[in-house]
Amino acid sequence: MRRPAFDEVQVGDAIGPLRLPAITRLTLALYCGASNDHYAIHVDPDFAKAHGLDDVIGHGMLSMAYLGRLLGDWADPRAIRSFRCRFVAPTRVGDVPVVRGRVEEKIEGRERRARVSLRMEDQGGALKVRGEALVALA
Repeated sequence: MRRPAFDEVQVGDAIGPLRLPAITRLTLALYCGASNDHYAIHVDPDFAKAHGLDDVIGHGMLSMAYLGRLLGDWADPRAIRSFRCRFVAPTRVGDVPVVRGRVEEKIEGRERRARVSLRMEDQGGALKVRGEALVALA
């Protein structure tokens, strides 16, 4: 993906979408190993049910990583000045993550930057994660 220059970016420009494979138990098990986050709510259905859930749920940081992947595909990862998110709803086994972004603001100053909103939804359009980033653009 070609990375945009500041002068090419307009407020309202869409970023993505990035459609990812469905979340599986294997996805969660592999993320447990990669992140060293082995909390049972992500891999043990009995534990999840004992805590009021129907089944295991995805790691919040896995969802944030998906937002970061879209952002890093769009802009040079070294140009990301801030990146944050808010988890809105759990990601469940079988959910198909769809990540989108939008340029919300262009900021001129010592460094030319764009403020970008990010969101991850499931296959039905239910919002799972909302995020925002500030990115320097050449």
